[in-house]
Amino acid sequence: MATTPRREEIGAFMTLEQFILDRQEQFPHSTGSFSRLIRDLSVAAKIVNWNMRRAGIVDVFGATGEVNVQGEVQQKMDLMAHTEFVRALRRGGECCLIGSEEHSEAIPMRTDADIATDGKYIVLMDPLDGSSNIEVNVSVGTIFSIYRLPDHVREATLAEALQPGVDQVGAGYVVYGSSTMLVYSTGFGVNGFTLDPSIGEFLLTHPNIRTPVDGKVYSINEGHYNSFEPGLKKYIKWMQREDAATSRPYTTRYIGSFVSDFHRNLLKGGLYIYPATESAAEGKLRLMYEANPMAYIVEQAGGAASDGRGRILEKIPRALHQRTPLYIGSARMVERAEAFLRGDLDLEP
Repeated sequence: MATTPRREEIGAFMTLEQFILDRQEQFPHSTGSFSRLIRDLSVAAKIVNWNMRRAGIVDVFGATGEVNVQGEVQQKMDLMAHTEFVRALRRGGECCLIGSEEHSEAIPMRTDADIATDGKYIVLMDPLDGSSNIEVNVSVGTIFSIYRLPDHVREATLAEALQPGVDQVGAGYVVYGSSTMLVYSTGFGVNGFTLDPSIGEFLLTHPNIRTPVDGKVYSINEGHYNSFEPGLKKYIKWMQREDAATSRPYTTRYIGSFVSDFHRNLLKGGLYIYPATESAAEGKLRLMYEANPMAYIVEQAGGAASDGRGRILEKIPRALHQRTPLYIGSARMVERAEAFLRGDLDLEP
């Protein structure tokens, strides 16, 4: 895997801005406004990264004392990330509506004069996935999904935001870890950019990412094993069983930060599972700003994403904060999971 370049190597790497301009010339449907939208998202990511690197030195740890729409205690960094992304998108003017995990309702973008902007894009996001892990120095991330406002609609409302994942025109995530990476797709493959803090630029370090068709790693919180459905229990036992022909047993790697687990599996191959349980029949992850954007990315990289019964990107959304079970990663592992859940596969004798 590529690493962040040394200063003397920077000239060999394309910046995110150069990449966007190059792609804009290659694909006639690409517009300057969409390019500026990606730029705005990258600027907010840099600000969040800067604040993240100061965690432990300044007071950004801990909870705000508020509970968000998900019923979760809001962390200070959650609020900071939400604020920075909304501010960047509002200033940029290319976005007409925002849906955020940290806000109960969709947020319309208006000018100071309270007049609807000319923005044509809807952005749905989880500003800071895994924020409860910040205090223990575990990688966290941002996830975003982009839709286009239908041409016949003059002002966006929640109804325009509730489009199925197949209608996304772009999606991406930022992982704030040992290095900060922005990974995104506009439907023509997946590319990853590493932030070089010495020049403040995202540089193309992972061009045309392709995820392995199969893997030997699975990511799941097995603490809830007793509440999993029978087919999933059998699949887990199948992955744990010794079998040299299929390189089993597989390895469990679960960080507890969706972006981090997904990023590792995307690059190295593997399967991330957040299933339905007895206490969460609809799963826990949000369809619109977690499952859909990651499903878009993984499919563009050659992988697959399912709710256990069908393709995530084809699900018809009912609400902004709708939840869904998720099986996402290497295509064969997702297909095998679906087969176990249907009862088509069983444990060997």
